[in-house]
Amino acid sequence: MTAEKYFTEEIRNGINAAITAAEKKTSGEIRLFIENNCVGEVLDRAAFLFKELKMDATNEHNGVLFYLAMKTQKFAILGDSGINSKVPKDFWLDIKVEMQNYFVKDEFSAGLVRGITMAGDALQKYFPYLREDKNELSDEIVFGKQ
Repeated sequence: MTAEKYFTEEIRNGINAAITAAEKKTSGEIRLFIENNCVGEVLDRAAFLFKELKMDATNEHNGVLFYLAMKTQKFAILGDSGINSKVPKDFWLDIKVEMQNYFVKDEFSAGLVRGITMAGDALQKYFPYLREDKNELSDEIVFGKQ
């Protein structure tokens, strides 16, 4: 089954709701990119997509990309320079471990929702939501062709 078929409209709506809820806690911008296969190193692929999706263009450089390649079983969480300059070195580790606990049981949507929720909670400390915040990037899931 392809990634795009696995994530039904109902599942997509649940994940999009998690992104919207997380972004109501923080000025950070969260995106999700899903594809079937990751060719090469997962962090290299995520970094390429981060730039392709123009996630490095937010005002506070506080974009976060969740990347998942379902068939090759690779995933990454990549934060922009504004986040990385403020958070501890292992900031994403707890979130990654929690997500992996879901992924090993093939509970991809639950793992993504949990990780996105945790990211919103964690980023709130460093980038709190302000009334004048604008949603700088789309909350829609992006599906790759690989």
